[in-house]
Amino acid sequence: MTYSDWLRVDRLPHIYCAGCGNGTVINCTLNAVDRMGWKKEETVFVSGIGCSSRAPGYIVTDSLHTTHGRALAFATGIKMANPELHVVVFTGDGDLAAIGGNHFIHSCRRNIDLTVVCMNNQIYGMTGGQGSPTTPRGALSTTTPYGSQEPAFDLCELASAAGANFVSRWTSYHVKELTRSIHQGLGVPGFSFIEALVQCPTNYGRRNKFRQVMDQVEYFKTHGILVQKAHRLRDEGLPIPADAILLGDMVRRDRPAMGVKR
Repeated sequence: MTYSDWLRVDRLPHIYCAGCGNGTVINCTLNAVDRMGWKKEETVFVSGIGCSSRAPGYIVTDSLHTTHGRALAFATGIKMANPELHVVVFTGDGDLAAIGGNHFIHSCRRNIDLTVVCMNNQIYGMTGGQGSPTTPRGALSTTTPYGSQEPAFDLCELASAAGANFVSRWTSYHVKELTRSIHQGLGVPGFSFIEALVQCPTNYGRRNKFRQVMDQVEYFKTHGILVQKAHRLRDEGLPIPADAILLGDMVRRDRPAMGVKR
């Protein structure tokens, strides 16, 4: 079996915009799931509302496409009712960190045995390009036409502080690393959070000088810096570029988890 065996071919072609990074993350996730050797009837995908949350509709397993921000609440119910199931959550930065922020914090605190893959396009892509909790300071959106004046959430820092057992960040450029990280997160008991920065050429890129799809992918490539290197720079008293994107595995701990398979 390969990752393509997990796709609902009858639902294709997908609805994503040309150049969207979400398809890359779906492929990485299904590759990682396939490597786990899981059975389709023992695996459930859950999502909320948003571009990223359409992903479970293209996967052959049972799935729940839930209300905005509530994916983790539904996923918690599934896992508590049947710990034998493997539960994977697809979410976006608006779905997870805005209306779903409280569920996110407490799911990390409870350390529920879920794997959460967040496709962070730094904007509300599906509903018209409004600024989201992760929109960078100075970035343009329909609700920040003069540039965002708010600091952005660091989702990995939030998950780490709230108690998740595994936390990692990569981008749609770092396909191999992202697949490896998701695979690792799937095998960690407790709450695993993998953030994947993705390009949104329709609503983010065209407003923020990423006219071509590859412009933002190239930005991920040139501005990414491994967290280990960032730590070395700090230890040596050297500055970390202000626009650097910290990448890699941020946390791996062994706190007691809820909902672990019996």
